[in-house]
Amino acid sequence: MNITVNISKQELALFDDAGKLVRSYTVSTALNGPGEEANSNCTPRGKHIIRAKIGAGQPVNTVFKRRRPSGEIYTPALGLQYPDRDWILTRILWLSGCEPGYNRLGTCDTMRRYIYIHGTTAERGVGVPRSHGCINMLNEDMLELFDFVQVGTPVNITA
Repeated sequence: MNITVNISKQELALFDDAGKLVRSYTVSTALNGPGEEANSNCTPRGKHIIRAKIGAGQPVNTVFKRRRPSGEIYTPALGLQYPDRDWILTRILWLSGCEPGYNRLGTCDTMRRYIYIHGTTAERGVGVPRSHGCINMLNEDMLELFDFVQVGTPVNITA
């Protein structure tokens, strides 16, 4: 399996080892557009791998803080209570860059920037750039993708 994320199309495509399209999902990438620098709130481009899969077995809408379940389950009422919170929900695929000097090491390190593919709220939706750098997916899509991929799965992010 391998993943391609197209920032301009706001699309994530999952391919099998023969290169055949398995699934395609609408996503949301960074409001600030593509970019690799730390603190830019941009979505990093280039070759990555899934470094870690986090959240297996947790309920849908589990809220994560620092890659750990917070004990909260997202609801629209909780969303209204914390309208500016960056909701990381359901599952996390933590990305690591593979290109030193571009998306790995120094001030452009995807992993140290905590860039994930993760679930988001239905209210927030997907299809338009609005994240803080991560790749956001609807929770039901995130659950499906999480089960398809393994640690080490290649992820190529293009503008």
